[in-house]
Amino acid sequence: MEAHYAATVSTPRYFLDLISCRRACPVRTNAGAYVRAAARGEFRRGHDTARAPNPLASVCARVCAHPCESRCRRGAIDQPISIRALKRTLTERHGVESAVGGRAAEEPAPLGVAVRVDGHPARVAVVGGGPAGLACAYELAYLGYQVTILEAAGVVGGMLYQGIPSYRLPRDLIRAEVDRVVRMGVDIQTGRRLGRDFSVSDLLGTGYAAVFLGFGATRGRELAIPGAELDGIVNGVDFLLNANLGYHVELGTRVVVVGGGNVAVDVARTALRYETSDAAHDVPPGAEALLQSWGYDNALIDAARTALRLGARQVTVVCLERRHEMPASPEEIAAAEEEGVRFVAGRGPKQFLGKNGKVVALQTHDVASVFDERGRFNPTFVPDTDRQIDCDTVILAIGQAPDLSALAGDQDIATTPRSLVHVDARTLATTKPGVFCGGDLAFGPRSIIEATADGKRAALAIHRSLGGGPWPRAPLRFRPLKLSRWAEDYDRVPRQPVPCLPVQRRTGFREVELEYPEPQARTEGSRCLWCNVSPIFDSEKCILCGGCVDICPENCLKLVRLDRLRGVPGLDALREVLEVTPAGGAILKDEERCIRCGLCADRCPTGAVTMELLEIDDSPASTLQLFAEEMERVG
Repeated sequence: MEAHYAATVSTPRYFLDLISCRRACPVRTNAGAYVRAAARGEFRRGHDTARAPNPLASVCARVCAHPCESRCRRGAIDQPISIRALKRTLTERHGVESAVGGRAAEEPAPLGVAVRVDGHPARVAVVGGGPAGLACAYELAYLGYQVTILEAAGVVGGMLYQGIPSYRLPRDLIRAEVDRVVRMGVDIQTGRRLGRDFSVSDLLGTGYAAVFLGFGATRGRELAIPGAELDGIVNGVDFLLNANLGYHVELGTRVVVVGGGNVAVDVARTALRYETSDAAHDVPPGAEALLQSWGYDNALIDAARTALRLGARQVTVVCLERRHEMPASPEEIAAAEEEGVRFVAGRGPKQFLGKNGKVVALQTHDVASVFDERGRFNPTFVPDTDRQIDCDTVILAIGQAPDLSALAGDQDIATTPRSLVHVDARTLATTKPGVFCGGDLAFGPRSIIEATADGKRAALAIHRSLGGGPWPRAPLRFRPLKLSRWAEDYDRVPRQPVPCLPVQRRTGFREVELEYPEPQARTEGSRCLWCNVSPIFDSEKCILCGGCVDICPENCLKLVRLDRLRGVPGLDALREVLEVTPAGGAILKDEERCIRCGLCADRCPTGAVTMELLEIDDSPASTLQLFAEEMERVG
């Protein structure tokens, strides 16, 4: 029986999807373009490409989960390109952190396509000043709306400020990103808590045309095992909140962190950075109001303000997953180990042991499996494998959840069994007309770049729901390319190590990761495989000689009869246009195997095959329109 092939007719959209790093980025950053710009030393151009689709580009240059790297085709040869670190190099030179003496970078002029009410742009309220809220506010302001961010805390940034340690994300940088949003005309009001100072219905009743909810997951999850009531057991979110606001919590010298994700690693590395001190620490502006807004009692606030003696010297991370299964990124795990954090993988907490009401040890047992046969989280343990780890403090970093009590006054906003706000998966609209939601509040804990994408999606959905107008976008276009785009030994250039402070200099909360020097950045950028370049086949010139098939070093081309194709839209019409029989021929290409070497184009005797580069307009207006079209397509 003859084989049949499922095929797709290529279009510009098809080739756009072949750019795997861009496709993997939730905000559709054209990462390959800024990587290649770095290789040429065109750092300003690279920065502008990285910034156009991402309102938080400088933040993401330091702490993005970089899904683009996991999809980078270079990883099939040796290691993916260090895309995030290259963005850091670009933003250091031209991002918000590069402004000197208060000189702000110029922002794009609003598109002016917003709906107008009584002659003025419609007003939109954004509840929550984290990544999703900031991104939504920025894009709405760019479209031309009047936007107000209502933030419960005294500081803006959400978990950027409250959850990520400053050795990874400097506070000055967060403030610079927020200032950029303000320069777009966004009004930010701090100390305004939903459920206490106003309800969603209040906002809609006082002139706001739409509301976006993005106040995140601010509650750490608890661990329901014997001894959980003992003193000395601290929630990881609470711990990082206090540490990042300048408070100190009494830890003792031996700390156990329970959890296997990035928060657990952040907790462990933060604990090691505490220094013993009897001196009181200054309370950062707005910190006390922040603690109160999260429901902390005065006893904990008082404890934090007195800055008790600290001095963790031994930190152990205990996690259910085996080492290779840990959700934390390998780079963060390696950095923590360099600093002295010990990992005990594949063991689960059984009970806390105490003395005089204070935790003194964590009893653990071996994990048989983390998930059941249906793929659900349901850990099972090996009997008679108990071991204990002595400690002074246990910090639980086992997940976060939103605090839905803020929505008590808005019962018409439906929630899910997972205690999240119910939203339409495509539009992010809630069950209350005019109200949208994204980020952690709608989907559970998300990465910064995913929350940023939610904010952009919500801004566009709000614009559509209000009847806002379109704006022009430059079309995608192809440009023929010469084949000499790589150095001769491009496939043997190793991934350049990301510069970091030496371990002995990682004192206090100094930033650990550094930028690439220019020569290293250019070398790393030169490793790009140019996924935006593809062989383009001209059917009018092709004589079906099979020369391209014969010369392909990866065997990714195949010459087949048309009657062996399946699932190709318009195939019958194509046969009529070409005036061929069902036995006519077609060339199939396996995109996963193609390395864009160009030998097929070089071999073709009629010039039917050319290597062409897909050019993308990376202006802010064009990237936003392209993002909108792609979200409609994938939604």
